[in-house]
Amino acid sequence: MKIVVLAGGISTEREISIVSGTQVCKALRSRGHQAILVDVYFGREDADPMQAFTDEYDVDAAAAYARSFDGQVEKSIQEGKAFFGTNVIALCQAADVVFLALHGENGENGKVQAAFDLLGIRYTGSGYLGSAIAMDKGLSKQLFWQNEVPTPAGFILRKGEDISLEAHGMTLPCVVKPCCGGSSVGVTIPKTQEEYEAAVADAFSYEDVIVVEEYIKGREFSVGVVDGIAYPIIEIAPIEGFYDYTNKYKAGSTVETCPAVLTKEQTEQMQAYAVKGFKALQLDNYGRLDFMMSKDGKMYCLEANTLPGMTPTSLLPQEAHALGMDFADLCEKLIAVSAK
Repeated sequence: MKIVVLAGGISTEREISIVSGTQVCKALRSRGHQAILVDVYFGREDADPMQAFTDEYDVDAAAAYARSFDGQVEKSIQEGKAFFGTNVIALCQAADVVFLALHGENGENGKVQAAFDLLGIRYTGSGYLGSAIAMDKGLSKQLFWQNEVPTPAGFILRKGEDISLEAHGMTLPCVVKPCCGGSSVGVTIPKTQEEYEAAVADAFSYEDVIVVEEYIKGREFSVGVVDGIAYPIIEIAPIEGFYDYTNKYKAGSTVETCPAVLTKEQTEQMQAYAVKGFKALQLDNYGRLDFMMSKDGKMYCLEANTLPGMTPTSLLPQEAHALGMDFADLCEKLIAVSAK
């Protein structure tokens, strides 16, 4: 198949996206696909859509080309550069399918998906509606509540509003995070009033709307859902602190156990909540839902990731590995379920 692996972009997760895209592209090429890596924002000026898909292709060179623009992102945004880079649309239209390796805003928020729907371009992952809903953590929380998927108590906070926890019946410690961010960027767990005020200010530096929710002390898990089926649960145990951006991407900072050590009943319950939450957010094809379990065994669904990290050591690939699927198997599986 001719496949464009779309990565990069302008979110705070640009680098992580390029890493995911590089690994996906290599895996797909190892299976004989004519996959190419394309930065959605900067594109390829030297790419001929009719001749770009070749057996001879240097994935690492394509990744280096994408990274060569890293210092130009902010300037390009300020200059009003269009989101889709040079030749991006033409390359995607020439492909059999686009594998979305984008992460964060302007990738997972549904805008790319909506544009591709209008242009008739096939792509992996959920559609524009589910993507937009899942990206908004405040809206996701409301839908979890309405569909009886347990989730931590919390509230939405906009710039200029009263930040008082007491007004919402909450106490410290709590969790403060941007409403539409990803990879725990801007997420903090303040324990004092001073820390809380600083956390709110930091979250507002990313977005104008943030989420404040109760802090659940306990064990953290993640559950992949592919084609309506929950995958084996993985437990995430940071050696220090919580599962923030640093612990996610710094080698050796987190112990990940898959399948997680849970009772049969706990495993089935969490997997059932994952599928229920997946459906509540109108997701399809695949995604990953994150959970906390308190010391007394209560489960709380935190959020959904519509385009989870995709390297051989990322969470969803580890879950697939527990089912006997290697990384390339999973990449092909995600294309197959999205093409139905």
